[in-house]
Amino acid sequence: MIAVSRRGTLVRIALLRGDVLAEYHLWNQAAPDGVGDLYTGRVDAVMPGLAGRFVSLGEETGFLPDSAGGKTLTTGTYAAFRVTRAAQGGKGPRLAAAAEPCGTTPGLLRSGPGPLLELATRLPGEPILLDDYALMAALRPVLEGHMRHSTQAFDPVLEDELAALAEPSAALPHGARLHITPTPAATLLDMDAASASDMPPLSLNNAVIPEICRQILLRNLSGGILIDFAGMKPAAREKLGPALRQALKADPLHPEFLGFSHLGFAELTRRRIRPPLHEIIAP
Repeated sequence: MIAVSRRGTLVRIALLRGDVLAEYHLWNQAAPDGVGDLYTGRVDAVMPGLAGRFVSLGEETGFLPDSAGGKTLTTGTYAAFRVTRAAQGGKGPRLAAAAEPCGTTPGLLRSGPGPLLELATRLPGEPILLDDYALMAALRPVLEGHMRHSTQAFDPVLEDELAALAEPSAALPHGARLHITPTPAATLLDMDAASASDMPPLSLNNAVIPEICRQILLRNLSGGILIDFAGMKPAAREKLGPALRQALKADPLHPEFLGFSHLGFAELTRRRIRPPLHEIIAP
């Protein structure tokens, strides 16, 4: 089930598998992240060293990689471009060339669907529970027959779990904890065995891997991710690989496990599309 709660212009979206929170998205209707938006853009600069082009979209500038259709576009060219990654981390949006009609002035042609419609498209037939009639009316042309109203789309247990996602640490099975430290270069996940220190390290780490991967998904951590597992000798770390790869399969962005670094960190990379949760909710 997809549960949706609206407060003002902020729409909270939770995918539930039974009682388990599987995904969480925030949609600020007053300031959408722009993913999926279609623009008329003008190529302003070709950057061979960056293997791409800077494209004026009107009020902002995006980056078009050569691999996303930019190789043949020269400075001054007008074309249609779709936003494939939201502006984040001080960088403008990432673009891809789109085979659509365009105008002669840079600017927005059509807004993207937003995270709710994207989720509903990815999971066709999934029932949607909403607590706002106005939002239901706006979505009716696309989601007619899939929605029903509830005054409490989010119950108190779900509200508590969502509030916990704003914290820089998370509870893990067997009393362990996960400490989350984002940086501009990567996100460090440090596992603290805490009261679970009497368990064999391999058993403990294998037991917490699914929850670590769920926290990565719920918080939309992306880019480079380093996991510092608890108490593992170098020769034993590779034994965690199969469980980690299996747990990552549940993530729709398909993160890649790159192996263990010389410092003992499990290295992951996860695509950046929308800003991570901590950037959206930061004061």
